[in-house]
Amino acid sequence: MQLKPLLLGLTSAFAAAPAFAQQTLETIGAPVDRGTGFQPAATELARDLQWLDGMILVIITAIVLFVTALLAYCIVRYNRRANPNPSTFTHNTPVEIAWTVGPILILVFIGAFSLPVLFKQQEIPEGDVVIKVTGYQWYWGYEYVGEDLAYDGYMIGSPFTGGDNRLTPEVEEQLVEAGYRKEDFLLATDTAIVVPVGKTVVMQVTGADVIHSWTIPAFGVKQDAVPGRLAELWFTAEQEGIYFGQCSELCGIAHAYMPITVKVVSEAAYDAWLTASKEEGTYVDVRTVLTN
Repeated sequence: MQLKPLLLGLTSAFAAAPAFAQQTLETIGAPVDRGTGFQPAATELARDLQWLDGMILVIITAIVLFVTALLAYCIVRYNRRANPNPSTFTHNTPVEIAWTVGPILILVFIGAFSLPVLFKQQEIPEGDVVIKVTGYQWYWGYEYVGEDLAYDGYMIGSPFTGGDNRLTPEVEEQLVEAGYRKEDFLLATDTAIVVPVGKTVVMQVTGADVIHSWTIPAFGVKQDAVPGRLAELWFTAEQEGIYFGQCSELCGIAHAYMPITVKVVSEAAYDAWLTASKEEGTYVDVRTVLTN
């Protein structure tokens, strides 16, 4: 008689495993206090950008060291004490050719690697998921194209959500209820973009009032939201988790309180969330969907 309840309990535990995993989505793409490096790259685009940055840093470092050494040599070799009688020539053709051709070759080398990365960003593929994002003062509006689903995303603790842009006990409680940490204040929003892992997501970006900019550093994407124009960006997230971004174009007095939250989930979780949200006609918390 005790075996049956045990089996039922184990079955329930396995069935609830996806929900538990979703409720504890790891925060991956977020700024780190006193951090100086990049956020972990969660897309191919971000890896390309970070590699390109490292390669250019090596080149720039070599140039700085060379120029510094050359300046030091000239200071020592041609100062008044070592060279009391200065030369009177005004041109040195080999040197002038070298300092013209050298930078050209360096720029061509850098361009040979940077242009393919730029083209990869700007050549928009066909999206498995297409989302139109509109920047407002000071929140974001999201519309899943072709899915009859639209909602807005406000910072938790902003005046729009009953706060005053300060981390009060009430705001901390809102963060916890929404599944975030206290450290996520100024980053977490009351709704999030939900996308499936491993699928191509195309964002159609525009603005409703002034210029905003939609960016997720861990994805390596940033696009200005210009009123009257529709721009696009794309990404394919490779790891489930929570990723944060911010409006990156000065857009007014509350510009600092216009964050972005993206939750990357499994394809099955995304399908369940999308179905539930469309039935409700608005955003449904992914955790609630999987818990039920």
